[in-house]
Amino acid sequence: MKESSNVLSGRNPVTEALKGEREIEKVLVQKGATGSVGKIISLAKDRGIPVYYEDKSFLDKKTKGTGHQGVAAIISPYKYAAVEDILKLAESRGEAPFIIILDELEDPHNLGAIMRSAECAGAHGVIVSKRRAAGITAAVAKTSAGAVEYLPCARVTNIPRTIDKLKELGIWIYACDMDGETYYKQDLTGGIALVIGNEGSGISRLVKEKCDFTVSIPMKGRISSLNASNAGAILMYEVRKQRDNR
Repeated sequence: MKESSNVLSGRNPVTEALKGEREIEKVLVQKGATGSVGKIISLAKDRGIPVYYEDKSFLDKKTKGTGHQGVAAIISPYKYAAVEDILKLAESRGEAPFIIILDELEDPHNLGAIMRSAECAGAHGVIVSKRRAAGITAAVAKTSAGAVEYLPCARVTNIPRTIDKLKELGIWIYACDMDGETYYKQDLTGGIALVIGNEGSGISRLVKEKCDFTVSIPMKGRISSLNASNAGAILMYEVRKQRDNR
């Protein structure tokens, strides 16, 4: 892994990484930084992680201008989960599985935003493709506001085959697409996986054919579609609403 990809920047992402189980080599703090930086330094020391105080110019260069807020961390590569880990998490909570499947989603910022919404909505994990799709990077971790440290993400070779396995376990698969039934008219309770497609081309034909249902979000304005992460957040919270109202 290139050095730039294992530098996590920003106060909130670094804080959550320190709270989680991610291996951290060292924490870099800008000289004179105040506020929540004190909490970060304390967390690092509690875990026995060395803290180095650097000039702002050094952090700017190290983080390649990603808005470090005076803090960065040198982290280990992200450890992907298995689909089974996601299912075990649902079981441990005594809940029906709630999974997000991303079909060739390419924008790391969309991935980070979706993982943030998924963690907040109580999803048990995210499944992404190994090919032609964004993976977990420092940029994704930052956009997720630290959600990557808590929400399992499985990376699979074949999304359609994974969907088949989930269906065998009694999990209903819902595609998010324009030609489906309005999302709030659909029963989204029980074991469920929401499929969100590529930013430009949407859900691939083969993946869509594997889905049990298609749900859509009404578009009343002049723009005909939502950003993938925005659409995902709306659907995830409809699932949350229906589960809470049961």
